[in-house]
Amino acid sequence: MDIKRDKFAFDNGRGEELAARLERPPAPRAYALFAHCFTCSKDIAAASRISRALCREGIAVLRFDFTGLGNSDGDFSNTNFSSNVQDLEAAAQAMRQRLQAPRLLIGHSLGGAAVLAAAGSVEECRAVATIGAPSDPQHVEHLLQSKLEEIEEEGSATVVLAGRKFQIKKQFLRDIRSQTLSEKLSKLRKALLIFHSPVDNIVAIGEAAKIFQAAKHPKSFVSLDDADHLLSDAEDSRYVARVLSAWASRFLDPVKEEDDTQQDQTEGGVVVEEQGPKYAQAIRARSHILTADEPRDMKGGDLGMTPYELLQSALGACTAMTLRMYADRKEWPLEKTRVELRYDKIHAKDCEKCETQEGKIDRIRRRIGLQGDLDSQQRQRLLEIAEKCPVHRTLTSEIHIESELAE
Repeated sequence: MDIKRDKFAFDNGRGEELAARLERPPAPRAYALFAHCFTCSKDIAAASRISRALCREGIAVLRFDFTGLGNSDGDFSNTNFSSNVQDLEAAAQAMRQRLQAPRLLIGHSLGGAAVLAAAGSVEECRAVATIGAPSDPQHVEHLLQSKLEEIEEEGSATVVLAGRKFQIKKQFLRDIRSQTLSEKLSKLRKALLIFHSPVDNIVAIGEAAKIFQAAKHPKSFVSLDDADHLLSDAEDSRYVARVLSAWASRFLDPVKEEDDTQQDQTEGGVVVEEQGPKYAQAIRARSHILTADEPRDMKGGDLGMTPYELLQSALGACTAMTLRMYADRKEWPLEKTRVELRYDKIHAKDCEKCETQEGKIDRIRRRIGLQGDLDSQQRQRLLEIAEKCPVHRTLTSEIHIESELAE
């Protein structure tokens, strides 16, 4: 799968620019927002691996550096749990404006506590997943244990975490001590999935039990067996992504229309709905979802194919399917078909086979590649059959389109 990786930046609401990375498959079925662990960055191995694996399952992921970390602006010593939650809300708003609001929130370690706190303010969020998360932000105090007295007395202290030095101020302690997640968990009203390892020596397994007990259904717990806190083993990250994708599909797939009348009208057809700012559209046919958009040079987000690329895709797919059906019926040795298409406009006078001789006309050039031990007569016959594909006939026949306003 061709996964696109783009740099993404947004304002945290305090005038500081936060650095992010967007990874997305060609046609995302949903967008997720990922919050990394305490003092980590968006590029930590676990976050990167989980994001890539989710992309392969059709879920686009935005991960970012909290204020003062990684490539983001700001001073880390001035941040706290509350500012982390605000950063998450700013990221969700940026996605809402420029992509699509996240329907899945994922948080690792303290990032898990942050997404639990922020989920209520992201109305579009349908599901939340935590990985090795504490049930209370104050849990991180044990990481600062050797410097707590100095922070209390001097107002700040330098703490070494994961081999790096960080300045922790007294305001950070005051903030995490004032936080309580139990009430927010009881009012979450989102599907919740909790990943935790029983041998996690940073955040004990008991924290997962507290989150599970405080939350209401639907809620699920998945044990990560012998995984460490940072999911250092790549297979642990891939496992999380596989389970997460399967679980989330129940909550992220499009909601079925409750109006029976509208359901009857769209059954067997296609529904197109705006899915973000500018031109992005979500296209639904049965249980399948595509995304259409305009390229960036047309002020679009380039999240999917353009309408004319989709039109060519329909013709190409129909051509290949028609040739396969015909060759199989004839028991001809057609191994593989490749159809290349290109759309443009030409002057009518330059088209020898066209009845119209004035102005410009639409042209689709179709190049058909046939692999297999076919003789010249079989190949020529397949070229003729391509002209008979149903979409080809529709495009070259008179079409009447009826439009009406929905109630």
